[in-house]
Amino acid sequence: MASQIQGRLTTDQDLLLMQEGTLMRKVRSKSWKKLRYFQLQNDGMTVWHARQAGGSAKPTFSISDVETLRKGQDSELLRSLADEFPLEQGFTIVFHGRRSNLDLVANSVEEAQYWMRGLQLLVELVTNMDQQERLDQWLSDWFQLGDKNQDGRMSFQEVQRLLHLMNVEMDPDYAYSLFQAADISQTGCLEGDEFVHFYQALTKRTEVQELFENFSSDGQKLTLLEFVDFLREEQKEKDRAPDLALELIDRYEPSDSGKLRHVLSLNGFLSYLCSKDGDIFNPACLPVYQDMSQPLSHYFISSSHNTYLVGDQLCGQSSVEGYIRAMKRGCRCVEIDIWDGPNGEPIVYHGHTLTSRILFKDVVTTLAQYAFQTSDYPLILSLENHCSWEQQQTVAQHLTEILGEQLLSTTLDGLLPAQLPSPEQLKGKILLKGKKCETNEDLEDEEEEEEEEEEPGSELVRQQGSELEQDPFPEIEPQLESQELSLGSKDKKKVVMCPLFCPPMCCQIVVQAPIPSPGSLLLPNQKPKPILCPALSALVVYLKAVTFHSFTHSKENYHFYEISSFSETKAKNLVKEAGNEFVQHNAWHLSRVYPSALRTDSSNYNPQELWNAGCQMVAMNMQTAGPEMDLCDGLFRQNGGCGYVLKPDFLCDTQSSFHPERPISPFKAQTLLVQVISGQQLPKVNKTKETSIVDPLVKVSIFGVRADTTRQETNYVENNGFNPYWGQTLCFRVLVPELAVLRFVVKDYDWKSRNEFIGQYTLPWTCMQQGYRHIHLLSRDGVSLHPASIFVYICIREDIEEEP
Repeated sequence: MASQIQGRLTTDQDLLLMQEGTLMRKVRSKSWKKLRYFQLQNDGMTVWHARQAGGSAKPTFSISDVETLRKGQDSELLRSLADEFPLEQGFTIVFHGRRSNLDLVANSVEEAQYWMRGLQLLVELVTNMDQQERLDQWLSDWFQLGDKNQDGRMSFQEVQRLLHLMNVEMDPDYAYSLFQAADISQTGCLEGDEFVHFYQALTKRTEVQELFENFSSDGQKLTLLEFVDFLREEQKEKDRAPDLALELIDRYEPSDSGKLRHVLSLNGFLSYLCSKDGDIFNPACLPVYQDMSQPLSHYFISSSHNTYLVGDQLCGQSSVEGYIRAMKRGCRCVEIDIWDGPNGEPIVYHGHTLTSRILFKDVVTTLAQYAFQTSDYPLILSLENHCSWEQQQTVAQHLTEILGEQLLSTTLDGLLPAQLPSPEQLKGKILLKGKKCETNEDLEDEEEEEEEEEEPGSELVRQQGSELEQDPFPEIEPQLESQELSLGSKDKKKVVMCPLFCPPMCCQIVVQAPIPSPGSLLLPNQKPKPILCPALSALVVYLKAVTFHSFTHSKENYHFYEISSFSETKAKNLVKEAGNEFVQHNAWHLSRVYPSALRTDSSNYNPQELWNAGCQMVAMNMQTAGPEMDLCDGLFRQNGGCGYVLKPDFLCDTQSSFHPERPISPFKAQTLLVQVISGQQLPKVNKTKETSIVDPLVKVSIFGVRADTTRQETNYVENNGFNPYWGQTLCFRVLVPELAVLRFVVKDYDWKSRNEFIGQYTLPWTCMQQGYRHIHLLSRDGVSLHPASIFVYICIREDIEEEP
């Protein structure tokens, strides 16, 4: 594929124009718009920019970093500048992970179009590369980097410099012997093919060769029977080994003669081990493989907190991009905080803070466009309604008109169901989670409950940040601030009770606020009584938000369609104090957990503790990378990345005896052996220092019930990030493997300070393949660090010890 890119660079008209360079306007905000000269480099893989043509240039992005491109009219930022620049001249480059988008405005429609066509072509070529083509491209990139004078050849001095860039500390005499062996032309320099030979000698996998020779009778090849033995004994493929061996030979053996004779060479064996079939993540778990016909309460649901924020909770930017990114990650529950906005248009932002504001209408339009691009399964809108009566009507109007048939506004069959519908039944539907019309007495109870649930220390948040008053409970949803206010008298008149599955006629009822008693005064800190617009209330079908009082109260008073929200503090306390009751509650009801109000930096909490109790919607600040989001991404990596993962049976049983703090699993405990063997092509941590080499170590962590949560790590390997060898075995005993999630982290050892992050990979225990496996590392943002990997041996044994 690298050759395909090179071939296109000299023949494709768009790519030729991009290589000449173009002056375009880079746009960061309404006030930051600067001219920059962008140019595709002759490697076809990187775009550089300078202040002007011929100026000092620096790298802007690599084609492999690009996820997709958008037209100007699809850019939130460029649409806001439509009065200044024609949208047809603008386009947006969207990157993998959490990197900010790059908005550009060309000087003509033609220029914008050839950049979009050219970039799209290169992205498609890179995306469609197979394993060998990706490696070829990676080598080509290193050759370009090492060839400092760009003469198409590499001297030994350039090779020595390149070795440091590649994280290799090597004896100069040994490096020179490899260099001479690869210099077939004996010119004192390495050209393209000679550099490939040098790389192959450099990356010779002795540990893989030894493994190969253990099963090969002649040390040259694996016969079909020998390969079947390897798959059955080491890879634990059991009865499927014979058929699988034929498939893998046909897929990975490079020689046609080998395929015909059903034998596997060393190169074919290595290709298999480095492939998806040799990955630690079981490929059978990649597509949707779980039963999707069970009630919604039987699934973990990927959920986002304050989805509109792409920064912190106090001054961060609100953007529809937050929704796009969350949904592209497979998120199936997004949050929308709506407030009264100017000109009768509701706005979305984090109330009582300095976060920026966006139109609710734009959010709904974005949801309509992106809701089902990644997953066909239902999207839940967790609505926090702070709007007046009039603007609630506008909210209901936007939802119905923009979402159309996507919005679920009635039960599936028009009848009152006996349980929540399944993800399969709700495919392609958007559900609204929110309050239903209630009596004034009920509303007052909820207000009192809000104050009781206020977290310890939340007053501290209010006192910080220049008198900013932050709503301490973003998930406790006060409805409408009525203009007609009354004192907190206990003899309130009833408003109107809107039944859950109300007919359309119900939504035409006019609801009036209670009339203030004569002489009543509104105290400064007194909250107005909220009233909910029936038109909006009627759109809540299966997800009626109710206040949680106790598990006994919920069991006696709440129906299956009523959902409660919990702060992380309250939910964690309930897990400890009444874990079994929480499990039983979550088998029938949906629960949503949201971060503490003290997390103003948009940090995250450990979701595993709440998953252990069967909480379905554990809402995360998805804009913030870290171990917590790695766990979330790891759990939802399976099942097609659809955002729904079936809970274990013992979390779906309303009579379950499971207690997350005192677990007795229905299955036997298991012992996991992880032999960390070697690493390959680990990236540099400090890229500014060419001579700095990492000292890598591997940390393996298990997250699950409290008794299973633990971690171990290897020793560090000094000065070798290219092909470090550890050969260490770590042992873990796990009581509840059905809930366990494993996180492999590679770090750069530093005796003077904290070890620095290099890469990670996180996956559920139930999706882990045994045997000799490669773990392909991801960055903090979850982006591939190809070809960086670690090679491990995984063995799971049924525990023969007595359980405590």
